[in-house]
Amino acid sequence: MPASFTQMPYANPDAPKGGRLVQGILGTFDSLNPFIVRGLAVQQVRGFVVESLMARGNDEAFTLYGLLAQTVETDDIRSYVTFRIDPRATFSDGKPVLAEDVLFSWQLLRDKGRPNHRQYYSKVTKAEALDDRTVRFDFGGAPDRELPLILGLMPVLPKHAIHAETFEETSMAAPLGSGPYRVTTVKPGAAVTLTRNPDYWGRDLPVNRGLWNFDEIRLDYYREANSHFEAFKRGLYDFRVENEPLRWHDGYDFPAARSGEVIRDVIKTGLPKPSEFLVFNTRRPIFADIRVRQALTLLFDFEWINRTYFFGLYARSAGFFAGSELSAYTRAADDRERVLLQPYSARIPAGILDGSYRLPVSDGSGRDRPALRAALTLLAQAGYDLDGNVLRQRTTKTPFAFEILVTTRDQERIALAFTRDLKRAGIAATVRAVDAVQFDQRKLNYDFDMIQNRWDQSLSPGNEQSFYWGSEAADNPGTRNYMGARDPAIDAMIATMLEARDRGPFVDAVHALDRVLIAGFYAIPLYNVQEQWITRWNRIERPAATALTGYLPETWWSKPTPNRK
Repeated sequence: MPASFTQMPYANPDAPKGGRLVQGILGTFDSLNPFIVRGLAVQQVRGFVVESLMARGNDEAFTLYGLLAQTVETDDIRSYVTFRIDPRATFSDGKPVLAEDVLFSWQLLRDKGRPNHRQYYSKVTKAEALDDRTVRFDFGGAPDRELPLILGLMPVLPKHAIHAETFEETSMAAPLGSGPYRVTTVKPGAAVTLTRNPDYWGRDLPVNRGLWNFDEIRLDYYREANSHFEAFKRGLYDFRVENEPLRWHDGYDFPAARSGEVIRDVIKTGLPKPSEFLVFNTRRPIFADIRVRQALTLLFDFEWINRTYFFGLYARSAGFFAGSELSAYTRAADDRERVLLQPYSARIPAGILDGSYRLPVSDGSGRDRPALRAALTLLAQAGYDLDGNVLRQRTTKTPFAFEILVTTRDQERIALAFTRDLKRAGIAATVRAVDAVQFDQRKLNYDFDMIQNRWDQSLSPGNEQSFYWGSEAADNPGTRNYMGARDPAIDAMIATMLEARDRGPFVDAVHALDRVLIAGFYAIPLYNVQEQWITRWNRIERPAATALTGYLPETWWSKPTPNRK
């Protein structure tokens, strides 16, 4: 955007202010602090209540604009970054946002924050306040051109209102921030109300025009998926993101949907398509052998499941950046990629390098015999033999058995269908359904054999990739390296990606990372979602333009009533 821009293209600067947005959330919470590992936090605190130095431009791959920071300086090699804080910036208690708050936030999150914050902010070698409103971070020559942007997205906390010694403890105390909303009501585990701050310092900034339109945002929590949907049908909350194709296909045939009171929006984004996977926990000895993971991938019958359960609405990709220029799946590696991967080429199959590798395609019968034979061959190579109808470890005679942990009806249906195919190979897989709270806790602590998970990707992947698959994250609770990958090739590709100065070499590095991940068979690709499915009551309106990233509730507004000007 030009320096003179007055609004973001996906926002309506004339959107009326007022009204209330009620959001229904599946799960619960026991903390209002989303910046620590402990507890299940209210994530909306980030952004609505606590701001960053800079704000994302949601029509671009990774561009930041000034928020708390009025100006930014860095050099060509990005060895440092200096932020000058807007002199108008204040916390909601009226006290100014100062350089000491930024330094305090950096040090606190580096030492006591979530693993991603600790990882990112520890790369700073020196931090200092140049004056009351100017702060400089030096990176000591670290080859990471994303670091100035990572620091720009750092949440800024008020030094005068935070007790550093108790920061890591869960708390229901309303957090203080500089953002457009304040936490005003808390019903532990059930609901949180955010109220718009009429004195919000940044309401007239170009990045904020047309945003934060509701006077009140209420977050209502539901422990069970069916009751969550039934509450929406009754109008108890205003919008939902639909993730179940069966429900999207035939679940909205209720009076309000037929009459047009409930609107269904299909939104195409420009991002890599969110992909679901069944994730192997390779920390478990049963999944440590890649041949076992390859065999179980062969046994997953996508064609039968997609036709039977999902009305053919889904596609499938072996990679982690599906549907974008960043995906290596079906694309041959160029010369630069091959140079990057040369030290690790012995572990990357030729088909993944030349783009000829394809996920197995079944005959759709649910009883694909060639796939079964190929899977049993791999399992035999890994030391497993069929003993009647039971697959056993050749030496110990231990049956091959594991648990699939699920939390939604959709996950359970997929898992049960998969157990049927596994049974044909003599594998005893059980499905354990737990509520969303227990699922999240076990996932964060890697207390599972297999789970279903989705990694959302941007067009500018960066430091978060280490959080997703880096070796340091493998045994650090609270990261998203659920599969427990520890691969120097992954680490090397992420490092190369962070050093890239131009788009071409950057894309090559991401392609190389994608190939290494595909070659590791860490997860069984289930499907990728081609679009966002959003349902909302017609009392909520949204701009005609959609951001590259998709739906943004912060740009929505309450439909004016005849009694409201």
